[in-house]
Formats: sequence, structure tokens, C-alpha cells
Amino acid sequence: MSDPERSLPLLRRLCYAVGHFLNDLCASMWFTYLLVFYHSVLGFRNTNAGVLLLIGQIADAICTPLIGYESDRTPGCGNYGKRKTWHLVGTASVILSFAFIFNECLGCSPLTPQWASVLYFAPFIIIFQFGWAATQISHLSLIPELVTCEHAKVELTAYRYAFTVIANITVYGVAYLLFHLQAGQDDDNDILGPVDIPIFRNLSLIVLGVGTLFSIIFHVGTSERSIRAAREEEEEEEVEGVRRPLLPRSDTPSVLLQWKCWLRQPSFYQVALLYMSTRLIVNLSQTYISMYLINTLMLPKKFIATIPLVMYVSSFMSSFIMKPISKLIGKCLTYFAGLLLIMAFSYWVLLDSRMGERVYGAAVLLGAGSATILVISLAMTADLIANQTQSGAFVYGAMSFTDKLANGVAVMVIQAVHPCHTAKCCPACVWFYHYVMVIVTGGVAVVAAVTLCSILIWPIKIRTRALPASTDNEASVN
Repeated sequence: MSDPERSLPLLRRLCYAVGHFLNDLCASMWFTYLLVFYHSVLGFRNTNAGVLLLIGQIADAICTPLIGYESDRTPGCGNYGKRKTWHLVGTASVILSFAFIFNECLGCSPLTPQWASVLYFAPFIIIFQFGWAATQISHLSLIPELVTCEHAKVELTAYRYAFTVIANITVYGVAYLLFHLQAGQDDDNDILGPVDIPIFRNLSLIVLGVGTLFSIIFHVGTSERSIRAAREEEEEEEVEGVRRPLLPRSDTPSVLLQWKCWLRQPSFYQVALLYMSTRLIVNLSQTYISMYLINTLMLPKKFIATIPLVMYVSSFMSSFIMKPISKLIGKCLTYFAGLLLIMAFSYWVLLDSRMGERVYGAAVLLGAGSATILVISLAMTADLIANQTQSGAFVYGAMSFTDKLANGVAVMVIQAVHPCHTAKCCPACVWFYHYVMVIVTGGVAVVAAVTLCSILIWPIKIRTRALPASTDNEASVN
């Protein structure tokens, strides 16, 4: 394929896609099981469990734009490439810290105050979130550097999300097996408690082992052009008198946007709000689905593995049809179709208070809708960056900053207004989690829909009036 339409062969696409697999495995446990583990298993109060999640989200929110900025300006380690260097640093940080998060406090006793336990877990959470952010930003920033064709970006993002779904399926499948093996030994224990600590500890160790293997595959199979190689290629083109465009545009931009320039772009804020809304829907529904299942629907604890598993199987299936649909009807309408599925789930939960095992059907809607809006929002971010890859990590970092901070604050607010102040669920929390699931899906979907309308009216593009010099390169979203 010609350089203006640079794409990747299948093997390299797969090698790239697995580079976020460790992060996805850990994120699945973090969002789905963190509150459950600290509140229902370790017996932390609602606010203390929320504080730990908030600490992680704030650490991630602070690290993400800083890492994005440093990733854009630092050359990397030798000829290894700046993105892969940061990816390696992040992977090492995750491996060293994550196992301590889903384990009991080492050296603590039943008499240890909870604030001391919070202080014990906080450093491991901060290190984990630094590593997670470094891995995420460096991996996302490779997309506009590896491919330039717009539909190839959507495809690469879809491959990436497909492995995200596989990671979640892996976590929930292993969790189900661990719960099933425990149930075979103790048929009477169907309520989460301290007896389940080994299950979460073993699950975190399995996650680290599998994720490390796929990170090695990424580093071996993905090639990143070093700065020296890129400069040599540009010098050769100048000698030949040929300047090949990075994207199929009529002109090459005369201005390279730095991070301050992005802050003057209206489309930057449009995409940031859309991405934040998308992540709020996906992450908060993932965080509170377990609480909803065991406290509102009063289902056995094995359902906190089977229902998320159904959600992500549905996500996995829908991720493969993303590219043809977005190519047929455009990204905005594809995103709107995903929002319709999310709203359908929200109304189902609102109207069916005694859902029981019908929750499997609702989980299919939530999974398919979440996959659709997440893939398209990432593709829109890649379109916003276009060929401004020199500052791409800052853009992804800023998007992730809004996402992490909003999620952390939202969880803390929900935990603070929780009607129960004990480890066990009181009667009031039955309806509490019912409405939490309605609001974090349907309520936030309304905000996302309004933002999407603004993008339809004012398409995503670089406004030349906000630039220090003019450019004719305005990449719009269909």
C-alpha cells in the first residue's frame, strides 16, 4: 500500500492490538471488582472503598497528561522508540504493584484501623495507575503513527478493543471457574466475605502472568520508527524533491500543533466531552453492575462473573462489525446507534425492578452499546489528531485526564450518598443500586447525545483561526 494510505499487515495489527492486553486485564478487575473486594470482602466502609478508587483515578488523571507531554518530547531509550520505551516502563510498574491491590493488608490484624489499611494500599494503587497511564497513552499514540488511512485507524482501534473484550472475557471466565471450584467445596457459602480473599488474589496473579506474556509479544512484533530514522527519511525525501503527505490530503499542513495550540481548538473540547461521557457510561456501569446484581437483584455471587462475561461476549461480537457500519453510515450515526442500545438497557432496568435472570438479555444490550460508543469515540480522537502525531500523546492524555477525574469524582459522590454505613447491604441499598445503574447509563447517555449533536453541527476539524499560521488541512468526521 502506498505511503499516503499507510496500513499494516494482519500479523502486525495483531501484535499491536495485544499491547494493551495487560492493562485491559487489570482494568477489568479494577473497575468490576475493586469496590466489591474492599467493601464486601475486606469489610471496608463505603466511603473508604470509594476513597481508594478515587485515589487511583486522581493519580491516573494527573499522570496521564504529564506522561502524554513527556512521551511527545522525549526521544526514548536509544533506537527503541519513545512510545515503546514508555510502554515498557508502564508495564513494569503494573507488574510490580497490581498483585498487592487485590490481597489482604500484609502485617495488618483485625484490630488495625481502616485508615491505616487505606494508607497501606494507596502507594500500590498510585504506582499501578502511573504504570497503567504510561502503557495506555504510549499504546494509543502509536495508532496515528502506524497507520494513516482513516478507516485503517478505525480498524486498528477495533482490533485493539476486540482484545480489550477478550481480556474482560478472560477475567470473568477465570473468576467464574474460581467461584465454581469454591462452590464445589462449600455449597452453603453463597455470600461474598473474607473467605473469598484467595479467589481475588489468585485471579490477580493469573492476570499478571497472562498479561506479561502478551506484552512481550507486543514489544517483539511491533516496530516503531525512531526519531533518527524518521529524520533520515525526511532528508532523503527533501533531496529527491518529493514531500509525501502523511494523510491523503491535497496539502501538507504548514503548522505543527503543540499542546498549547490544542487548547485553542473547539473540537478538542468536543471530543474530550464525548470521550469523558463514553468512559463514564462504560466504567461506571462496569463498576456498579456487581453491586446491582448481588444487592438489588439478590442473585448468587457467581453472577458477578457470568453477567460481565455475557456483556463482553456481546461487545466482542459487535466490535467486528464496527468498521463496515461506520464506513456505511459514518462515525456519528454509528455512535448514535450505540447510544440507543445503552438507553434501551437503562429503560429496561428502570421498568423491570424484579429482572432476575432476564438480566442476561439486558447485559447483551449494554455490552454491544458500550463497545460501539467506545470504539467510535477513540476513532474520533484519532481523527482529531490526524497527522499531528508529534503531539498525539498529549491529546490522548488530556482525553484520559477528563475520563479518570470524572470517574473518580462520580464514584466518590455515589459512595458518599450511599444510604448504608455498614459492610452489609441494608434494605435502602436495594433501590439505591437500581437507580445508580439507570443514571450512569441512561442519564450520561443523554449528555453524550447532546455532545454528539454539537459535533454534527460543528464537525471535528482544526480551526485555522486558532493557529499561529494558516493551514488548509481540515480533517472532518463523517
